[in-house]
Amino acid sequence: MTDTVVPPGEVVRRTIRRSDWVPCKAAFIDCRTPGSDRKDNYSFIGSGVSQNADQFVNLTEPHGFNLGAAGMPNGTTNSLHLHFTAEVFINFDGDYQLRWGADGRQGEYRSVDGDVISVPTWIFRGFTNIGDDEGVLLTVLGRDDTGGIIWGPDVLREAAGHGLYLTAENQLIDTVQGQQVPPGAQLIEPMPQEEIDRLDVFTTAQFRGRVTTAADREWIAEPFLCSGLPGGGAQLSLVIGYGISEQRRAVPRLHEPHGFSLAWLRAGAGDGLLTHRLQATQVVTARTGRWAVRLNTGADEQVVELGRLDTLSVPPGAWRSFTQLDDGEGELLVVTGGDGRTQLDWAPEVAAAARRAGRVLDPNGYLAPAAVLAAATEDD
Repeated sequence: MTDTVVPPGEVVRRTIRRSDWVPCKAAFIDCRTPGSDRKDNYSFIGSGVSQNADQFVNLTEPHGFNLGAAGMPNGTTNSLHLHFTAEVFINFDGDYQLRWGADGRQGEYRSVDGDVISVPTWIFRGFTNIGDDEGVLLTVLGRDDTGGIIWGPDVLREAAGHGLYLTAENQLIDTVQGQQVPPGAQLIEPMPQEEIDRLDVFTTAQFRGRVTTAADREWIAEPFLCSGLPGGGAQLSLVIGYGISEQRRAVPRLHEPHGFSLAWLRAGAGDGLLTHRLQATQVVTARTGRWAVRLNTGADEQVVELGRLDTLSVPPGAWRSFTQLDDGEGELLVVTGGDGRTQLDWAPEVAAAARRAGRVLDPNGYLAPAAVLAAATEDD
């Protein structure tokens, strides 16, 4: 496995504080449509599906997925649109009414704090903030290149009435501001009705199966080799993909490929996940508590403290550990690149301590009793 040392300047660059969020108020073609004109779009990792060349992006290098957020005051609506790759919402203390279908009437779901919602690809979706305050909807989009989005026909027609057009290259043209369609550029036309009629239909029950509420989470008490060791008492809840769990019977709520896995990690004061590394990009965001993330080892160690809605991107091959600092329990959102299981490489001292405590990993990378593995024979 590649041994990556993250220097101090790179640690700072990869740390995205809540105070570092930079909104774009004209990211999409509906930015002048009444009811949709107060949206803020944030792009933390990758530009996502923003259609504005001036969109600020905190980290532009490929991660295998995009991470951002929607900022929407009470009553603000995100107009109906369609994604080709995964779109996953993580609700941080908001109250949103989601709707789907070509006219937004195929079904509805009311999302509250703690929900994780994987919206099916190739269906129209939109949402409205019906809460008392802004709340936060984090968004994780599948793949580095999302392919953009398709707007509902009515959205495009209404935007044209406000002087806004979209080219086939995903460039937003604002004729009110004096912009002109580049010579030879083709403007996006509404999706043909016969193609809209062929889109998948999702019932409310089917959509609900793609939602993981706080009450739906199933927590793995001992998910890792370090479980049971001092400071290694974090629990894990798999939401999308098998991710980093080392429990052989753990199953996520959603198995289908998204381009990433997503899980919740929780721990009490002084507990977390001991030193390990993995050969995948990983991004963590604090939901509750304060988390100390230690990167590198020995003299190269760097420590980052994450509070609510602070995010850190950890590059592949970097040693890292996570410790929850506050009294009570804290939660960390963990997004890891790739569709398959991500096997952890433990620091030698962690592996040795686990073996002394009677735990090892079997050849498949799952937890096993050390005594049993010691008695196993190998074929010649």
